Amino acid sequence: METLAAVLVTVIGAATPLVFAAIGELVAEKSGVLNLGVEGMMLIGAVAAFAVALTSGSAILGILAGAGAGAILAFVFALLTLTLLANQVAAGLALTIFGIGVSALIGRGFVGIPLQRLPQLDLPGLSDLPVIGTLLFGHDFLVYLSILLIPATIWFLDRSRAGLILRSIGENHAAAHALGHPVIVVRYLAVMFGGAMAGLGGAYLSLAYTPMWAENMTAGRGWIALALVVFATWRPGRLLVGAYLFGGITVAQLHVQGFGFDIPSQFLSMLPYVATIAVLVAISADGTRARLNAPGSLGRIFHPDA
Repeated sequence: METLAAVLVTVIGAATPLVFAAIGELVAEKSGVLNLGVEGMMLIGAVAAFAVALTSGSAILGILAGAGAGAILAFVFALLTLTLLANQVAAGLALTIFGIGVSALIGRGFVGIPLQRLPQLDLPGLSDLPVIGTLLFGHDFLVYLSILLIPATIWFLDRSRAGLILRSIGENHAAAHALGHPVIVVRYLAVMFGGAMAGLGGAYLSLAYTPMWAENMTAGRGWIALALVVFATWRPGRLLVGAYLFGGITVAQLHVQGFGFDIPSQFLSMLPYVATIAVLVAISADGTRARLNAPGSLGRIFHPDA
């Protein structure tokens, strides 16, 4: 049981950056903006968080720096696509390439330097409980924040006036504009929130999951986060389940060989991406349901004078 609890704790850690990045992308897409630059924003967030935490000695400042760096990069994307009306797909891909290059450049002097891991929650009596204590109280505060984000996002999108306005803009930006809603402003804020969440996911990688900096340390997690949004059909609750499922697949490659299975490590390394492709193919087979849940104006350029 203790071994199983340890594996589940690892799964939760592997899923946490996916939850952050995917929930941010979900909110951005709900506003009608498709940002494919999640991978780049995660990397920029990771290197910014690590650099600030290492030089300042404060993990909190590092986390804020990671979120801020992701939001700044997202602002650049929003400027290109919402103000200058650049193609969202091309701008997102360019953002990823830019993030990969800049993060490698900034992080050259930080490669291989260890950092103290974020402290875990420690509740006297509860944390020492067998299995349950480790599973429920053996995490850092970012894990709990990622879980709380799910009901908070559901409430925001379904119950709050601001969330309903955001969804209306994502469904039909022309009608929302005709009603007087500030389409561009709302989309700017949604995209920057998505960038901050991607940066927070990157910060978790470099400060908690593997507390060090390594070039391209996200290893495709940004793309998995993008697929998770589609997999969850733009619903936050399903997104959490999907993130933990993909986290389990990611962790499987670390434990399968330890249990004595003679499976090539290369095959295990590709499992998360094979699962991503399989899920997208399965969703594409039922295109009607995906189209019903997808925001109506997703990826479409909005021009207020058109």
